[in-house]
Amino acid sequence: MRLDHFLQFDYFGDEITVGLIMAASKCLNLPLNTVLEAFGDFFLKHCLQNGYDNMLRTLGRDMKSFIQNLDSLHALLTLTYDKLVAPSFRCLSNPDGTLTLHYYSCRHGLSDIVKGVLRAVGSEIFNQSVRLELVSTEQNDLGGGRSQEHSVFIVHFLDDTGRREATGGATVVSHAERRVSQLGHKPREKMSLSGDLFCEMFPYHVTFDENLIILQCGDILESMLGVPLDKSPLMSDAFRVIYPRMSLTLANIRHFINSIFVLAVLPKDGKGTSLSMKGQMMWLEDLNRMMYIGSPLITSLKEMKEMDLCMADIPLFDVTREIILLYEQRAAEIGITRTLDLTTAELKRTSKALEQERRKTEQLLHQMLPPKVAGKLKNGEKVDAETFQRATIMFSDVVTFTNIAAACPPEKIVNMLNDMYLRFDNATTRWDVYKVETIGDAYMVVSGVPERTKDHAQRVARFAIDIVGEAAQVTSPATGKPLQIRVGIHTGPVMAGVVGVKMPRYCLFGDTVNTASRMESHGIPGRIHLSPATFRSLKNIGFTFKRRGEVDIKGKGRMVTHFLISDGERDVLEPSDSFTGHPVLTDSDLILDDTGDLYPDDDVEEGDHKHPRESGDGSEIQLDEAAKQSTHLNGSGSGLHESAENAGNGSQVRMVKPDYSFLADSTDLLTMRAETGAQLCEVTQPPEVSDHPQSRSSRTCLLL
Repeated sequence: MRLDHFLQFDYFGDEITVGLIMAASKCLNLPLNTVLEAFGDFFLKHCLQNGYDNMLRTLGRDMKSFIQNLDSLHALLTLTYDKLVAPSFRCLSNPDGTLTLHYYSCRHGLSDIVKGVLRAVGSEIFNQSVRLELVSTEQNDLGGGRSQEHSVFIVHFLDDTGRREATGGATVVSHAERRVSQLGHKPREKMSLSGDLFCEMFPYHVTFDENLIILQCGDILESMLGVPLDKSPLMSDAFRVIYPRMSLTLANIRHFINSIFVLAVLPKDGKGTSLSMKGQMMWLEDLNRMMYIGSPLITSLKEMKEMDLCMADIPLFDVTREIILLYEQRAAEIGITRTLDLTTAELKRTSKALEQERRKTEQLLHQMLPPKVAGKLKNGEKVDAETFQRATIMFSDVVTFTNIAAACPPEKIVNMLNDMYLRFDNATTRWDVYKVETIGDAYMVVSGVPERTKDHAQRVARFAIDIVGEAAQVTSPATGKPLQIRVGIHTGPVMAGVVGVKMPRYCLFGDTVNTASRMESHGIPGRIHLSPATFRSLKNIGFTFKRRGEVDIKGKGRMVTHFLISDGERDVLEPSDSFTGHPVLTDSDLILDDTGDLYPDDDVEEGDHKHPRESGDGSEIQLDEAAKQSTHLNGSGSGLHESAENAGNGSQVRMVKPDYSFLADSTDLLTMRAETGAQLCEVTQPPEVSDHPQSRSSRTCLLL
């Protein structure tokens, strides 16, 4: 059983206590009896620290009187803890200074706790070292299917060294004996009382002989008996022993003569509420009789009314009057305390549930807005739009989604998209990219926003490789074939901010968003389409590509784009199309294929100053001044005056004067743009640069 809260006035069964002790024994690898003793030691110290200090320290003058009065203490505690099943103790002095302790309990297997409790009583209350020796344990049959455990201990008192037993552990002289010895003893006067007067003075007493035949009862008690006294009824005909737990015999009564006795009066005709009395048994040696003198065990005015009693039926000297009134007040205090405990426990449970809901809400909010932005909104702060100089945006959509949507019912479309987007969402966590939004079959992510990072392009590229494979794991409900997606990626500056108050959204703005969308819409099914800026961010760091070439991008003009093939560890599963047989660009190809685009400066980080035209390793390609001044292009190639400059990586840029602005010896078409604006034209490649095995007969050059 799991306990979330401990309530002071609640009842916890022995299975909880025993389970706790057994778990501690297993975890600590200690014998069970050792843990039980430690539990008893802790229990006594816990009681001393939680309001029972004065009560326990005034219970007795020595260990014997302390033990003898434990039953009275337990009887008092039952007024507060109504489900308390208290044990019973009986203590006898031995000639050698030790004590014989009899322990009775209906709760079996807990006798080792007594060792720990009494050891703590000796050290904490009487400043004595105590050792308990278990002599015997037996089970006593109480009848009616009830039994109790009877354990006998010898209590030894030790000196400071613990090696020698000290005597006199229970030989403390009482206060009354000291007063008699100081003042002298006066012979007591013999007194005789009539039976009627005695029964009036003690209305709740009963006298019986050795055969348990009732001889006399108090006035009020006699009126409540269910049997007349003239028929010499037995004690068992009129009373039931509630405590101590024993069968009603003279031997058992003598056995527990020093204990509190709680007797219940059997109601007349077995109807009504029975009266319970608490008192003590006394053996009258002169009369050879046993007398029980008690008082009503009533704890509330309600019980008094149920038993048809009133305050006048309780003797003036009997503290039961005060107990009833005090209990009414105590019951109200306990009720308030119990309510506070329950309320506190409920508040803790509610607080825990609220914390769980808060985490769920934050998790859901962070799926809609970036954590940094969500935190500002929760704190009531204004979220200003930010400009990010470098970010990478990706768009994807499902190929032939319109046809699929037209051929299938809506629920199948929703299930298909949910399956696919769930896979995509897991990939966003894996590669730490931010999901901006989904509209229909379109999926948009970004990296570098709102948290700036230098590897934004690599993260998005690896994410794209993942989702191409994940999409293939989802089948089209229309055809039953794996889905294909188009993916487009672009890198550049972007502005981001929160739009709206009701259902606010974190949106991206700028031409970079448009270009990324164009990369996706002009892409090819099953391929990852890269803009020139993203290509430059990914080359020479382990990624491999295929060159697509010049593409007329709507609203952007002609751009040289590439397809992403691998990140060095995982390959994109290429579709069967016209680009399948194209060669993968080598390192030397990447050095020479420094393609231009509409944004020659968009790969420059803040603080960098880099010429828009660079070779693959960052060395600048300079144009000859005379070439810049040339205005005539001669396509014949004759009479050319050439000058070659080293670009820093082994490649050469030949400057042709006066006819050519420049001519590079790459095997691919080279698109470059001069700072002053130039026109593209085709020229015949001069024979002196035709040594490359894959050279072509024409070049794309800049006409200045």
